[in-house]
Amino acid sequence: MQRNIRWLIVVLLFVATGLSFLDRQVLSIAIIKIQEEFGITDVQYGMVNTSFLISYALMFTLGGWLIDRVGGKIGLALSVGLWSVANSLHAVMTSFAQLLTFRFLLGMGEGGCFPGAAWTVYRWFDKKERALANGIAIGGSAIGAVVAPPLTIWLSAHYGWRGGFLIPGLIGIAWVVIWVLIPWKKSALTEVPAPVQREKVSFLDLFRKQPTWVFILVRFLLDPVFYFMMFWIPKYLSSVRNVSFEQIGSLFWIPFLALGISNIIGGWFSGRLIERGFSVNKARKTVMGIAAALTLSTPLIEWVSSVSVAISLMAVFMFAHGFWITNYITAISDMFGQKATSTVVGLSGTAGAVSGLLLNPLMGVVIQQYSYRPLWIASGLLYPVAFGLFIWLIPKIKPLFEDGTPTRISAEPIGNGSPRLKPRVIKK
Repeated sequence: MQRNIRWLIVVLLFVATGLSFLDRQVLSIAIIKIQEEFGITDVQYGMVNTSFLISYALMFTLGGWLIDRVGGKIGLALSVGLWSVANSLHAVMTSFAQLLTFRFLLGMGEGGCFPGAAWTVYRWFDKKERALANGIAIGGSAIGAVVAPPLTIWLSAHYGWRGGFLIPGLIGIAWVVIWVLIPWKKSALTEVPAPVQREKVSFLDLFRKQPTWVFILVRFLLDPVFYFMMFWIPKYLSSVRNVSFEQIGSLFWIPFLALGISNIIGGWFSGRLIERGFSVNKARKTVMGIAAALTLSTPLIEWVSSVSVAISLMAVFMFAHGFWITNYITAISDMFGQKATSTVVGLSGTAGAVSGLLLNPLMGVVIQQYSYRPLWIASGLLYPVAFGLFIWLIPKIKPLFEDGTPTRISAEPIGNGSPRLKPRVIKK
């Protein structure tokens, strides 16, 4: 295997996170047809979303804890395999109870995706390339969300809504096969991870560190905004903007494309700042600060009259979120290293899912009794608030634990002319 195997792994992470968002996003489009066929009410739809969020919240932390112990290769294979099977089962559902169950299983699998991606990127990349690699890896989630609306509508028109669940599920199972077959340690001139360290940081040790709670708090504050965008915008476009079912498919992908692009640009930009002499602390916070400032335009969505302008403002918000989340996750790996990155990403993700779980019903009440206006205003203000808390409570992004460093395998000739593998520590 060539030395650039690490970039192949990043591409596979891109596909995995893309499938994770595609699989969860399909229902937000297909529910329109499913409600017609099975008579599922809006209240039941809310329960289905809650079922997903409960298991997702639990497995974000448990999946992160597991991956910090078994590694990204095994952990992600189990994670993607479980959610792909669960997603395929959506295609054979015949009742509300089955949909509720399959959605719960989907959340169990998907909970390990982002902790596993963060762990894998940390193991393969140094601080200058880590943000870019993270941006590419998690950027797939946005592309999955981009593909979901038009793909679901196209499949519904040609094969019925069930095809929108079955095909991505089968692709996910194929991904697992490829992921397992790729050798992570094979030849000379290949970057490989250092041997997995068995000494792990306990939850108690993590909870004694203030940054752990800061990362948890930030996700608790901000994830409901992102869930609002994912779960409610199609209904907003339909009920408030009078956009047809077909037009939703042609518009809803645009903000998520902006997210995917900014995931990568945000990681690249952070790395470039470090190359130009910025500290890790200053580079990550600069990009996050730009993101927080961009979100201030979000409340304008409530007052613009044009659908295209509203979609453009949603795209600006998603672009900002891409800058934010890439550097947020990278900052976790900068501070917690290979011993606890996946666990802290998991803990923070659980906090975000719990927050979404608690606030999603409240969003429905606000929308039903009043309007979307308070939600747009909150979406524009919460990121600057979170950024202020972040820079106040974490004055400097720096490693918290002694950590092993990745090694680069290089070939040196020995007596008989054959190569000898010699580990060389990558300077950080």
